Amino acid sequence: MTTSTGTAARPTAITAVLVRLKLSLLRNGLRQSAGRRAAYIASVAVSLLVAALQLIGLVALRGNEHAGTVCVLLTGVLALGWAVMPLFFPSGDETLDPTRLVMLPLRPRPLVRALLVASLVGIGPLFTLCLALGAAVALAHGAAAAVTGVLAVALTLLICVALARAVAAANIRLLTSRKGRDLAVLSGLVVAIGAQVVNFGAQRLGSSGLDTLAPAAHVVRWIPPAAALGAVDSVSEGAYARGAAQLALSVAALLALLALWQRSLTRLMTTPDGSTLAAAEPDKGASRTAGALGGLLPAGRTGTVMERSLRYAWRDPKTKAAWVTSLAVGLIVPVFNALQGTGSVYFGCFAAGMLGILMYNQFGQDTSAFWMVATTISTPRDAYVELRGRALALLLVTLPYATLVTVLTTALLGDWPALAEVLGLSLALLGAMLAAGAWSSVRFPYSIPQEGYKNVAPGQAGLAWISLFGGMVAAALLCAPVLALTIWLHASGAGSWSWLLLPLGAAYGAAVAELGLRLAAPRLAGRLPEILTAVSRG
Repeated sequence: MTTSTGTAARPTAITAVLVRLKLSLLRNGLRQSAGRRAAYIASVAVSLLVAALQLIGLVALRGNEHAGTVCVLLTGVLALGWAVMPLFFPSGDETLDPTRLVMLPLRPRPLVRALLVASLVGIGPLFTLCLALGAAVALAHGAAAAVTGVLAVALTLLICVALARAVAAANIRLLTSRKGRDLAVLSGLVVAIGAQVVNFGAQRLGSSGLDTLAPAAHVVRWIPPAAALGAVDSVSEGAYARGAAQLALSVAALLALLALWQRSLTRLMTTPDGSTLAAAEPDKGASRTAGALGGLLPAGRTGTVMERSLRYAWRDPKTKAAWVTSLAVGLIVPVFNALQGTGSVYFGCFAAGMLGILMYNQFGQDTSAFWMVATTISTPRDAYVELRGRALALLLVTLPYATLVTVLTTALLGDWPALAEVLGLSLALLGAMLAAGAWSSVRFPYSIPQEGYKNVAPGQAGLAWISLFGGMVAAALLCAPVLALTIWLHASGAGSWSWLLLPLGAAYGAAVAELGLRLAAPRLAGRLPEILTAVSRG
């Protein structure tokens, strides 16, 4: 970036330009639609409310014996969030992509300083500032600790921001590629696991208290940026040497992150983008995998449909995200509840239920490519084979997975006599969801946008709600006879005959699924134009 006289622009000028650029991007993004403005304002309001409550809560801990433990661990968790945010949400902040600046005559060192200052504009930095400020107030006792707290707040904020930028710059070639965006599917897994871990941890803390976190806090207080707030606690206790070491460690971490960030920027600005070179080469591994998979599937249209569905599940980011989330939650909920001692063997049905949801909106997953499928459907028989192939592809994964989860849950709870009964319920539930999902896919199709993180195209939210929740109600009604039989066996004292639910549930699930596919097939053959229009809107 040069001035009109041809001399290099001052670093302060670059900083001011990038701050104005960040504000302009934010302002122009809000101008796109009223919905986006409303969403942003709502997110700001919620973030400010949470930040304010968090600040008040941390200040209220002042003088509490566990204040150091809570503040240090919260800071460590926050830093972890800053580190993984660019990996899970690469498109969440357009300014995280430094490749937009590679054509400008900018030197990496002043560019790092300017980007660091510009990065302080946003909701995330404000939230981090509130947490660090509240923690410093809670831990600082005395003038020396107060001065240390001011330094700790600044270091915490700068380290978190620099950490996110360094991670983004080091991985930006991957994150902006098609394959790299598949990393976003891990967000569903992390959220699912994180929610259950938090729930498990909260229950353990409720029973044993905060003393159980003390060993972890002693380790985390030496890991920046938590080390900076650990220094405040150390100085408050009179351990000045330890506090100085923790501050020095935080400063060293900040300098290391800035150096790593600058090195990544230099590499981005001086090396060509080779991300497309590998794409030009034939994917021999994929070809071998496809050949092996094709040899295991049935011949004819059924096998072709199954292979296509499995390829979508592996290659399409949105479909893969749905699969990963369903697989993770279907395992985590029963297993975590069993480990906590509060679960039931019937939670093993959760796996079948979560994967059965994937049968809903089958054609929306195809988006505009559904027209190629539609050209091959001319009779109800063609439609039936298409639906059957999609259902069999789902069953190929769901049957062994649901069985494994049910056996694992039963083993953790030690309730082996109920294994056959729960497996029978799982199979009946799966068959009911396949039937309801096939009918819902034909009757209430909707589009799934390929870009961004929305799963429903604008204007189709009502269809999505009807398709999902209406279909789940229908599946529950279809599964009611087997559930009623289970309740009757136990209520009448005939629990010893509950093993019959395994063959009965399997036969009932297969019959209901077959009936649902046959009833949905004629409607699919007759509604192809409407379905194609609905799923192509995104």
